[in-house]
Amino acid sequence: MINKILSLSINCWVRWTGYKKNINEIPWLKGPYGKSSFIGDGFYKEFAKESNLKISIDKSHGLLSDFLLAIDKNDVNKNRLQESVKHFYEHTSQYTLDVWSEWYHPVKYFAHILINTVSSGIDQLNIPLKPLETSRGMSNEVIALKDENDRQVMTCWLRKAILTKKVTYAGFYSAVNIDEKPYVRVIFPLPKGSATVLLRVEVQDDGSVKLISDGKKPGGAGYYRIKVMNDSTIRYKFIPLKELIHVFTDEEGVLRTDHTFWYWGMKFLQLHYKINPLKKSS
Repeated sequence: MINKILSLSINCWVRWTGYKKNINEIPWLKGPYGKSSFIGDGFYKEFAKESNLKISIDKSHGLLSDFLLAIDKNDVNKNRLQESVKHFYEHTSQYTLDVWSEWYHPVKYFAHILINTVSSGIDQLNIPLKPLETSRGMSNEVIALKDENDRQVMTCWLRKAILTKKVTYAGFYSAVNIDEKPYVRVIFPLPKGSATVLLRVEVQDDGSVKLISDGKKPGGAGYYRIKVMNDSTIRYKFIPLKELIHVFTDEEGVLRTDHTFWYWGMKFLQLHYKINPLKKSS
């Protein structure tokens, strides 16, 4: 019951206080959106059917078909991009990921309530609350959604904690442009809407990459909570939640990621990933 009350409260808050827009005016916030009170691990099939997209699953797909499209043409370090980072984003299915998590006070208490109720109830964004939840590892399924011309429109990254079988992450990736600036867009379908994150990509001096969501106003990098009103109208809130994803190669040549979250300037969650290439069968 509490999960339904919290979910309804969040949707009402966005509906009553969010910006009202015709989706055609802001196409970068357009779907996929959840239509029922449950997301789970089969949502991409429903979305593909409704959108006339083909589902493609094999060991060559990545979150983006061309990672360079997500990097600003004026990035001074673009030519320094590490090939290992580029390969990971373009061939994500060829890797496994080990993950560790650490929550920080005081946000962790509210996060525990939200994840144990709302996230668990809709089976989406069940972010690990304790390090041992991912002790058995996480699955890594990369599902490309293609149009009739075999063009990759977006990619669903479906990940579940092997120990709990819960969906940790069902995010839809694509590269988008807003006012001629490129972003990585990640859409997390939620009941009657979505959580959409826009990240700008910055190549560092050492060739590593930072994906940053720290915008101060709508229309660029940032976190957007969306409520669907009808087929053409949405309401959305621009949430002061910031993310920094640093993908780098350590001194031993291992690909790693530090993923940090802040809310109103308070760090509340840090995830660390060790990215391992799949072992070739003999």
